[in-house]
Amino acid sequence: MTETSRALWIMRILSAVALVAAGGIHLFLVFNGVGGILGVFFILNAIAALVLAIGMLVLHGRLLQATTVLSLLFLIATLGALVLALTVGLFGIHQDWNFTLVPETVIIESLGIVILAVTTVMVMRLQPETRGAVRRGV
Repeated sequence: MTETSRALWIMRILSAVALVAAGGIHLFLVFNGVGGILGVFFILNAIAALVLAIGMLVLHGRLLQATTVLSLLFLIATLGALVLALTVGLFGIHQDWNFTLVPETVIIESLGIVILAVTTVMVMRLQPETRGAVRRGV
C-alpha cells in the first residue's frame, strides 16, 4: 500500500467516524426528548449519516467521489441548520447554546467538515490508475 493510499484510507475512516458521530448525536437527542417534526428530521439525519459513512468505506471511483461531496455538503447543511436555529430560527424552531449537546455538536460537525473537505480533495485528486490501487489495497 502506497503512502497516498494509506493516507486516503485514514481520511476515509475519519470521515466515516465524523459522519457517525454527527448522526449519533441526532439519534441520541431523539431518544432523550426531541420529538415531533424535529425528531423525525433528526432520525432522517441519523440514517443519512450512517448511509454516507458506509459509502465512505465501501465505495470506489466515481461513487466515492460523489459520496465524499455529498457527505461534505450534508455536514455543512446540518451545521448550517443548527446555526440558523441558534440565531434567527429555522422553521419556527429556536435553539439556545444551553440545549443538550449544542456546543459538542458544533465542534464535531465543524471538525467533520474540515475532515471531509480534506478527504474530498484527496479523492478528487486521485489519478484513475491510483483509484484502482486504492480499491485493491495496493
